[in-house]
Amino acid sequence: MKKRSWGFLVGGLLVALLLAGVVSNFASPHPDGLDSSLRAGCTFDAEDNITGGSCPAQASREHELADSPFADYGLRGIDNPYLATGLSGVIGVLLTFAVGGGLFWLARRRNGTDAGAPAGDRTDSGTGTGARVGAAG
Repeated sequence: MKKRSWGFLVGGLLVALLLAGVVSNFASPHPDGLDSSLRAGCTFDAEDNITGGSCPAQASREHELADSPFADYGLRGIDNPYLATGLSGVIGVLLTFAVGGGLFWLARRRNGTDAGAPAGDRTDSGTGTGARVGAAG
């Protein structure tokens, strides 16, 4: 891989880590559009429990993975909510980058040619003659 490509990948990873680790703590705590539409028609108390009315949110139940280590955009076991949110974002970015990088590594060409060189610039190293492959004349 070219040096320029490595710089692009590292720069993108650093930006993603910054967004996930720091900027994610400034996201709005208010319900998004889907949550708002599901809550329309109900009344809520100060602790956000449904106290009356009729809305689709009344039929909601706890998710089966609600006790997982990364539930609710945080990291279970860390008392500081800002640190828990930041760490869960950073871990998520690193895991995604690792899985994506692994899949690209598995999918890369392995036929012995230089995948970065244009077709006319590759040489046929198997003949020992250095003949250009794909070059006319």
